[in-house]
This record gives sequence, structure tokens and C-alpha cells, in this order.
Amino acid sequence: MDKKIGFIGSGNMAGAIIRGILAKGLAKPEQIMATGRRKDRLEALGEELGIQVTTENKKAAAWADILFLAVKPGVFTQVIPEICEERKQDGLVISIAAGQSIASIEAMFGGRLRLVRVMPNTPSFVGEGMASISPNSLTLPEDIEVTQKIFGSIGRWEMVGEELMDAVIGVSGSSPAYVYMFIEAMADAAVIGGMAREQAYRFAAQAVYGSAKMVLETGKHPGELKDMVCSPAGTTIAAVAELEKQGLRKAVIEGCRACMEKSREMTEKGKRI
Repeated sequence: MDKKIGFIGSGNMAGAIIRGILAKGLAKPEQIMATGRRKDRLEALGEELGIQVTTENKKAAAWADILFLAVKPGVFTQVIPEICEERKQDGLVISIAAGQSIASIEAMFGGRLRLVRVMPNTPSFVGEGMASISPNSLTLPEDIEVTQKIFGSIGRWEMVGEELMDAVIGVSGSSPAYVYMFIEAMADAAVIGGMAREQAYRFAAQAVYGSAKMVLETGKHPGELKDMVCSPAGTTIAAVAELEKQGLRKAVIEGCRACMEKSREMTEKGKRI
């Protein structure tokens, strides 16, 4: 990929994306530049990955053909005016922030730009992420293609209309936290049963990982896969019945709904800034 890639922000997600790009050979270290406020962390990242680093957002914006907005959504109103005139006007901008819609970002840039909004998640750190890709009306086919390649380097992606972004955040962007809670709870139960905690975490995490892989690779409905484990009068159906009694499904659905509602609130607030 003969493009220079700039990152405004060098936090955990930016680092995961950069590592994926380098691991898949999509760009060389010298083709990547990242910015940050903490000079010590920035320099450590530069030394680790061999990329260019700077504390000057304007420098990265003027240099990059593809510019990632990888800062918290609350600071967009500070960062975008700083880089608006400096960025390459024919370049691509990719936002990975929640709470900032395509329309609000376009407005902050004060005009026309090629923009893709992406919502990744933290399993991207280990190459198993899930990302939604939502381009604006001015993106070119090659913009979408390069975005797909970049996020394919850290997991899976799907094209999604921006109107579904709140649902994406509920089911994917925030859901690793719910899954970690589920793993922790199962491990706690195993500890009650006498298993050492670290071993319990490994058993629980591998069970979740393998179950998710079966959904993705078999194409079978999760309910069908569940039924395959539930023998008549067996241990699994007893557990499933108790989980239903305790309201597992309802708790998960209501948690996702609360997440989606918060996402909508953040987006509405972003529109008013």
C-alpha cells in the first residue's frame, strides 16, 4: 500500500491498528506517523514499532494520505479545528470514535471530505476484532477497499449503514466487557467447585472462544448449537433451565439496550457541540 498513514492519537486502539497494519505488511514503519500528548509513551511506541512519532497534530495531518481520528470523542472539537486546514484536502479521514456521527465530523471540518466511520472493538488487540465500516457519500471505492484491508488486518469487518451504529456498539463495540463478566462468573463457579482460579479462567475463556468460533464457522443458529449440547435429563439442560429462570437472556438484552441508548445520547450531544 503506497500510502502514508497518520494517527491523531496513539492510545490502545491506535496501537492495535498500527500493529495489525505492520504485521500484515500493508505498510512499512516509515509510512506511519502517530501523535500523542505524553511524550514518554509516544517515544516508547516509536521505538517499539519503528514508526514516526510527533506531539504535533498539524504535522501528522499535513503528512498523511490516510488520517485516523483516534482520540476520545470529547476532544474532537479541540483537535479538528487544529488540523482542519493542515490536512491533505484530497486525503481520506477515518474516525474510530463513538458519539461522533459522520454529519457532525463533516460539520467540524467545515465542508466536503472523504470520511469513513469505523467502530472496532478491543479484541482487535489480539487480531480477533470486529469492526463496522460506514463511509460517507464522498468516499471512493479505493477508500473503502483500503479501510477494509486495514481492519481485516486486526480481525473481521462488515459494511454497515450508520443508522445501525448504536446497535453495533451494543452488540460488538462494548460487548467484550459483558463477555469478560460472563467468563469471570463461570470461573468463580469453577472455583466454588474446587478448581484453581487461573485454571478456571483458562477453561472458561477457551469454552467461550471455541463456542464463538463454532457459530462463525458452522453457520448454524446459536439455538441449534445449544440444543446439540443439551442431552435429555442431562447436566447442560439443567444449567440452561436455571439460567433461564434467573433471567440471563433478559439481563443481556437490557444491558445491550442500555448501551445503545447511551450511544444515542452521546451522538445527540455531539450534534449540539
